[in-house]
Amino acid sequence: MPVFPKISLRPEVEKYLKDGFMNKEVVNTLGKAAAERKFETLLKHLSHPPSFTTVRVNTHLTSVQHVKTLLLDEFQKFNGLSVPVLQHSDLEDVLLIPVIGPRKNIKKQQCEAVVGAQCGNAVLRGAHVYVPGIVSASSFMKAGDVISVYSDIKGKCKKGAREFDGTKVFLGNGISARSRKEIFSGLCELKGIGIRMTEPIYLSPSFDNVLPGYLFLQNLPSAVVTHVLHPQPGERVLDLCAAPGGKATHIAALMHDQGEVIALDKIPNKVEKIKQNALLLGLNSIKAFCFDGTKALKHDMTEDTQEGPPFSPESFDRILLDAPCSGMGQRPNMACTWTLKEVMSYQPLQRKLFSVAAQLLKPGGMLVYSTCTITLAENEEQVAWALSTFPCLQLQPQEPRIGEEGMMGAGLSLEQLRQLQRFDPSAVPLQDPDQDALRDATAEDMIQLANKDCIGFFIAKFLKWKSTSEKDPQK
Repeated sequence: MPVFPKISLRPEVEKYLKDGFMNKEVVNTLGKAAAERKFETLLKHLSHPPSFTTVRVNTHLTSVQHVKTLLLDEFQKFNGLSVPVLQHSDLEDVLLIPVIGPRKNIKKQQCEAVVGAQCGNAVLRGAHVYVPGIVSASSFMKAGDVISVYSDIKGKCKKGAREFDGTKVFLGNGISARSRKEIFSGLCELKGIGIRMTEPIYLSPSFDNVLPGYLFLQNLPSAVVTHVLHPQPGERVLDLCAAPGGKATHIAALMHDQGEVIALDKIPNKVEKIKQNALLLGLNSIKAFCFDGTKALKHDMTEDTQEGPPFSPESFDRILLDAPCSGMGQRPNMACTWTLKEVMSYQPLQRKLFSVAAQLLKPGGMLVYSTCTITLAENEEQVAWALSTFPCLQLQPQEPRIGEEGMMGAGLSLEQLRQLQRFDPSAVPLQDPDQDALRDATAEDMIQLANKDCIGFFIAKFLKWKSTSEKDPQK
């Protein structure tokens, strides 16, 4: 049962999404009523967190079993939490931790704090509240007080307010580490934990500073996509939009840190984050550069004299394009204030990046395109465009196969749709497991649930079967 309202969207954005999910092909197949129910279910699921926390083990430094044992010990320190830690049957370097909730019997306190929507989303995934995320606090709040925490999902609360009567969602209770006066004094910019969550509505262990170097917190489909790319030791691999480095470090680990992983991002502090993550995880094959991926292709034919971008055509064995996108598949997300223009702005950028990737890929190489959004325009329509624009590319079957097939409506054949993976959060009913239910569930059932109750995501895999410069003999 939903505990939060469905995701709040601008009317024109909701209509745009609905038109995509109720396109003619879908309605003809499912029927109008079923297609509409599926869309409404999706909007409800997007405001709730997935049923599992996913962590990827850095197998370059340690074993999955060792980390599993360490995690169970860590969880005992977390309010004596007793939950299983499951190794994914198809993703051997992935561990799954069930999320308990929503818990319905938490007593709300008189003392309140309101946090921003982004901070609230993190709390629902197991994080504590950091001082910069606190927007409002009761006038009498002191350090050590038990307080109820709410999310300002529409961004209407004024910074420093003493109370807020607008739309807010209860996230649970915690203990304040700072007084209201300290938080809003303005004398210095405070950082660190402001409220330590002790009774979150969704109980999930915090991974703040837990086993650094051994773990990377990652959504399940984000771990799937690197396995689909299937990088091999000794190859030269490009991660075209790499920040914060989760997939780039996964690529390097699957290659046993042998070969070359080039990671690009155009924002300097994000590139530093990639380098920090590579250092923390002990990976030396990653070379990160601050560079605009749309300009990564070298157009003159001079010989390469530097290891960084731009790069010569057809110089990479595999390329991952985890493209910038509207992010409409992220969970939990109770409100999105984006305009329709902003949501639709990503398709042209994705095509620019894809064009560069297609030309940088060697004949015989593999290109994987992925997004964390649910729109038809950024997913299946991009695949249809790519196959039409680049005859040198062919869709490929994907392994492991965990998501569902692609969505109809972009003119792709049924066979082509079966070669795509779309992760649809509406595929299963919303869950509300407690610890007793977890004890009765089998590992196989829980893994199947984790496969479906995750973020919205999309993956397409292409083989470059001939050089970009070769003309299609049929034309």
